[in-house]
Order: sequence, then structure tokens, then C-alpha cells
Amino acid sequence: MTTSASPATLRFSQVDVFSASGLHGNPVAVVHDADGLAEETMGAFARWTNLSETTFLLRPTDPAADYRVRIFTTGGELPFAGHPTLGSAHAWLEAGGVPRNPDRVVQECGVGLVPVRRGERLAFAAPPLLRSGPVDAGQAAVVRQALGLHEEQVLQMGWVDNGPGWVGIELVSAQEVLAVEPVLHLSGQLKAGLVGRWPDPEAAGKDVEVRAFYGDGVAFMEDPVTGSLNAGLAQWLVGQGRLPDRYVAGQGSRLRRDGRVYVVSEAGEVWVGGDATVTVRGQVLLR
Repeated sequence: MTTSASPATLRFSQVDVFSASGLHGNPVAVVHDADGLAEETMGAFARWTNLSETTFLLRPTDPAADYRVRIFTTGGELPFAGHPTLGSAHAWLEAGGVPRNPDRVVQECGVGLVPVRRGERLAFAAPPLLRSGPVDAGQAAVVRQALGLHEEQVLQMGWVDNGPGWVGIELVSAQEVLAVEPVLHLSGQLKAGLVGRWPDPEAAGKDVEVRAFYGDGVAFMEDPVTGSLNAGLAQWLVGQGRLPDRYVAGQGSRLRRDGRVYVVSEAGEVWVGGDATVTVRGQVLLR
């Protein structure tokens, strides 16, 4: 008779990202000291948490990094994602992590090294876009149909892919962004991000409204607040001069969230920041 190996007891954090008060942003599950876990276990735990992302903190393999992270969705591993980057950095620091440089943390992940700046709030340096430029006419038509959009609503569409595979769509206004009702059965594998400007940012408390949709081949789902998409949108639209060097994006309104993403473009780099709050602390037992 054989017995299964005893499970490892590992520290666990669940962090709400892009919300100063908690419960209004996007949660990420973080497993600490996960070097002994098999990839299959990581994937199984990510499916079990059923969050948009679950991350695993590991010892770095690059001497310039402070830690390494592997990022899993319920469907597989991502080379990079924004809110898991900020949430993982926050969890690592709260657990006693000491970066080599007190002003920033350096994360190692699938796209390489990602600096995370410390200050009023954490902010990551947007990684280079893996794919940019216009979306071909056929693909653009598919995207518009899936999102229930008419051509006149769309100012422009372009690839803003920094790992997950985002298509960026600039609409004529923030109100148009909030009004979008996707055609759920047309999702395919689409990952699409919408952005539109508020006419009175001071009254709205934000400059733009963002929504993120992703398909799993069966249905569309909406992500509450999305760091990677906001990074790509900023590189695209700030680079064109269509958004200012500093702005605040709101995301999650239709999901009864109230996320805030703080974007700063300086010296040729885009920094994407947000508040983070640990909402769950504990241990997990994983084999």
C-alpha cells in the first residue's frame, strides 16, 4: 500500500490590486516560497482558486532580480500580467522581502525583468509590446461584431499585446465604453480592451474609462481591473499624443468595482501604478 507525500505548508496571500480600500479592485492569489511545487500543482491550484490569476513566488534565476514569479490563469501560464505583478510585489514586500535597491523591486517573469517602483503606490514599468500596429480589416470586423460595436463608435483599433494578446479599441467617449454589451457567443479566443475619455475628468474623478474582455472559446468574461491592458493602451495612446503623460484610468464600474490605475510616462518609459491591499492571509497545503 502506498501513501501520498505529505503536503507542503506554504504562506498564502490574497491581494486586492488597484483599490486603496480593498474589495473594489482585482484580487490575485499569491503563494510564497513555491520553489518545490510542480508546474501541474501550480496549474491545478490556479484552477481551484478560480481567480483571473494566481501567482507563485520563487527564488530568482537572474542575479539582477529580487524574486521570480510564475503567473497562472485558470487556463494556463502567462509570461506577464499587470495586476499580478503589483500584487506579487506587494505580497513579497509585506512578507519581509528586502529588495537590493530600496527604491524599487525587480521581478523576474516570462517576459524578463520587470522593475516595480516604490513610492506613494507601487508602479511597474510597462514591458515592450510584443505586437503593435493596426489590426487587419477582417480581424477588426470580428472584434466589432463580438463587442456589438458599430464602425462609427470606433476611433481606432490596434494591437497592444505585451503578453496576454490584447487588441486595443479607442471609442468616442467613456460613456460609449460603459454602454458596450458584448455578443457572448462570438467570443472565440479574443482579448479586447476598450478605452474612452471622460468629457469632465474632474467631475468623473478619472480621465478615461477602460474595460477588458477575454474569451475562452465559449463565452466572454470581463476583467475587473487590468494592468497589462492599461500598460499597452498607455504605450499606444500616449505615444500618439492622444492621452497626456499623466492620467488616471477607471475600470470595473460595470462589475460594481471601482479600480483606479495611475499612468505616468516619463523619459520614454510608461509606469503603471495602483494601490494594493492584502485581504486574506494564511497558509495553503499543496502537494
